[in-house]
Amino acid sequence: MAQDDTQAAGVEGDAELLRRLRTGESGAYEALVREMGPRLYATALRILHREEDARDAVQDAFLSAFRSLPKFAGDSSLSTWMHRIAINACLMKLRTRRRKPERSIEELLPRYSDNGHRVQVELADQHGGERPGAALDQRETGEMVRGAIEELPENYRIVLVLRDIEGLDTLEAATVLGMTENALKTRLHRARQALRELLAPRMGRISELGDVTRVAGGKEGLVS
Repeated sequence: MAQDDTQAAGVEGDAELLRRLRTGESGAYEALVREMGPRLYATALRILHREEDARDAVQDAFLSAFRSLPKFAGDSSLSTWMHRIAINACLMKLRTRRRKPERSIEELLPRYSDNGHRVQVELADQHGGERPGAALDQRETGEMVRGAIEELPENYRIVLVLRDIEGLDTLEAATVLGMTENALKTRLHRARQALRELLAPRMGRISELGDVTRVAGGKEGLVS
């Protein structure tokens, strides 16, 4: 099936499920949970990093969606609407839990010598002299990138996850985080810089960060 046909089928599936939900058809809510639950849980886990918190956030998202269904205008697909609700549920969960001590973003950004030259990161040689990253398969790369993302301070990690893994555009991400678009762009730039520095010892300098964040998120069409 062509990509356009696949997308059209997804929209039609959303529309039918929405119709069933609005008419109160038996089993519609269970179908919603069954169809969208795994994807929403994956999103929640990427943001919260704790399985219990992720499960709670997804449950909160479904309850919120059920209550808000009469107000849903249908200006986006049902799956997109659910995705936004789940992200908001995750952010609410983050705001209520105690934050652990974090490294400063300044410690993770590129360093420069007194003469203004960038300090080169020493590459780890873990594969018998091969180019760093050459012997890594997609699973190993994904684990490495996810681990590096987790090292980012929370305020920077969330921006990077929303933009580069969850695929929100700048306005959407800024809106859900309650910040201006310019502030979000600045924070995202610093998060990407820090992520490159964290990955450089293992993978060398990365020109297309979108490639590695796509591996980390297991999604296509991410921001580079």
